[in-house]
Amino acid sequence: MATKLRPWSVAFWLLVWQGGSVALAAANPSGSLLLASPVRSALRLLELLPSSAFWRAVGSSSLRIFGGFLLSCALALLLASLAVGRPWLRELLAPPVAVVKATPVASFIILALVWLDARSLPLFISALMVFPPVYLNVLEGLRRTDRKLLELAQVYRIPLGRRIRGIYLPQVLPYFRSAASLALGLCWKAGVAAEVIGLPAGTVGERLYTAKIYLQTPDLFAWTAVILLLAAAFEALLLAAVDWIAGKAAS
Repeated sequence: MATKLRPWSVAFWLLVWQGGSVALAAANPSGSLLLASPVRSALRLLELLPSSAFWRAVGSSSLRIFGGFLLSCALALLLASLAVGRPWLRELLAPPVAVVKATPVASFIILALVWLDARSLPLFISALMVFPPVYLNVLEGLRRTDRKLLELAQVYRIPLGRRIRGIYLPQVLPYFRSAASLALGLCWKAGVAAEVIGLPAGTVGERLYTAKIYLQTPDLFAWTAVILLLAAAFEALLLAAVDWIAGKAAS
């Protein structure tokens, strides 16, 4: 069970960050370049917010990264539903799933650059990283579905739609919810990493790389905060949607 963020603990680490920035600046004239303070980073973020270029970068990255997440979820749900009753398909999919789980994301990014252009790269990498946890969790949820209920539904010839809503959804949604929460964090990390390496124009990853090249540490921290906020917002929206579907299925 994940521990909730508390305001006092967040404030504590912000103070540690501020203290480290002040100490580094006092010890070294260029210290502020190495570690921008949270105040400077927050002010820089506020300066970026009114810019149309900022929102274009956010929209471009969100479209590709979250699009990759949705495509991968759809594929994982389809393949898990097909594989649950077909051992040969589970065995066929096991090697690529294990490879994707174990291989560093940077390796996939570099390999994918051989086949894809920079703008398609974040979508592909995000989808690739999302697939294993969603597929494996949904497959486990389907395998744990009560067989007696399924046999009863078959005997009484209950329509597939009612079976999905009354039997499968209550069983699988908790597994999918857990996987989606984990996968969203993975897809944002992987997608932005793909942008930093591939450098598609007008994306969050490109802005991060530019900030690093020119030692614009307030920008670096500001864009990092943007990534964290976007990931948290998308996760909250997705989990709220899953909980709403679970409630509708239970009613």
